[in-house]
Amino acid sequence: MFRALPGVRACVLAVLSLSGLAILELVREQTGTAGFFVGLGLAVLPVPPLMAAFRWLGRAAPRPWAQLLFCFGWGACTAALIAILANNFATEWITAATADASAADRLGSVAVAPVVEESAKAAALLLVFAFRRRQFTGPADGFVVAGFTATGFACTENVLYLGNAFGEDVRSGAAALDSVTAATFFVRIVVSPFAHPLFTVLTGLGFGAAALGGGRLRRIGSPLLGLLAAMGLHALWNSSSRFGEYGFYVVYGCVMVPVFGLLVWLAALIRRRRLRAVAGELAVYAAAGWLRPAEVPALVSMPARSLARALARSAGGRAAGRAVALYEADAAALGLLRHRARHGGPAEEPDFACRERELLRRMWLRRATAGPALARAAVLEELLPPRPVPCGPVAPPEPVEPPELREPLEPVRVPPARRSGPWTPARSAGPTSIRPCVLPGGDGVR
Repeated sequence: MFRALPGVRACVLAVLSLSGLAILELVREQTGTAGFFVGLGLAVLPVPPLMAAFRWLGRAAPRPWAQLLFCFGWGACTAALIAILANNFATEWITAATADASAADRLGSVAVAPVVEESAKAAALLLVFAFRRRQFTGPADGFVVAGFTATGFACTENVLYLGNAFGEDVRSGAAALDSVTAATFFVRIVVSPFAHPLFTVLTGLGFGAAALGGGRLRRIGSPLLGLLAAMGLHALWNSSSRFGEYGFYVVYGCVMVPVFGLLVWLAALIRRRRLRAVAGELAVYAAAGWLRPAEVPALVSMPARSLARALARSAGGRAAGRAVALYEADAAALGLLRHRARHGGPAEEPDFACRERELLRRMWLRRATAGPALARAAVLEELLPPRPVPCGPVAPPEPVEPPELREPLEPVRVPPARRSGPWTPARSAGPTSIRPCVLPGGDGVR
């Protein structure tokens, strides 16, 4: 993950490894070996659907799997270990100070646990935001990173709760349907598997708002505001059982479900707008000759992108499918890069020209493999307007070979920003002197 800082990367991997071993032994010690395996088998059930949902949200510009697995591991190991140790210490300290174990437990679950757990999960978002800033482009990335982190944390917490419930049932000899394990499974796995992701997504939205740019107040205040919202919702959820016999159902029905529905709607809206932004920016590059016109609708259609990868694999093997996947990811990154530069100005993307040039170079090297597959997928998915049928015999077109990069790309000079005039597509200078799409006419990056 931290490719530019090997020392930091080694330190983070060491922390993940040590915390993973520690949390494994700690949970097994608290639940017992049998309870640990029962809890683990039940706790992993909601993990694949949650990961698939958050991955679906980020597929417009997919994040590296290594980064997502780091977030999941941080939530499952490091954040869970911090939460268990800090919560136990706080509960023991409050018990010693008040001599009331029940009051200490209530205060710990409502006031201490939300602060500790949400802060521990937010540390993963802070690391990604600080060291992979270029890949953290907006609220969608905050959604995905927060979702994977919280899913890992919830998995470990569910192992602990379900394992302890199983041990209690073994000691009491309760029947399967009337057991504490069944009740815990219903509440945590069936009814509220989205609880922890729901809390942490609010922090992720704060980091996403900070990624959109703005002054220092916004960059610092947005994540803090999101973290406070996550802590508040988490505290309300933990205190629901203290509100009387029907307190849990009231909080669940009046708060959790509406907030969950609102975030689902917001996620779909963010994804749709992101794809629309990518489509608009890639049209500029298609007009300049960097993309075939048929590629643009295929690159902003998830079914067409999947179909293009499948077509490439069937024709050229896994290497061809991988090339198409990288081409699609670079194209989405290119569209988002131009969109951010056009709306944020030079201060937000000071190295726009260099990054655009690098993405275009990588796409050009894979164009011969990815272009035909995407064009074919656009036809099969019926994304192109129908062509008029000719009235007479038509001679077959002559084959056209894609142009090659016959000389290194020249540096791109971005003119100074100005307020007037829209961005206009650049024209390709031909195969012997192909340059990235700059914005002529003195418009520059604004």
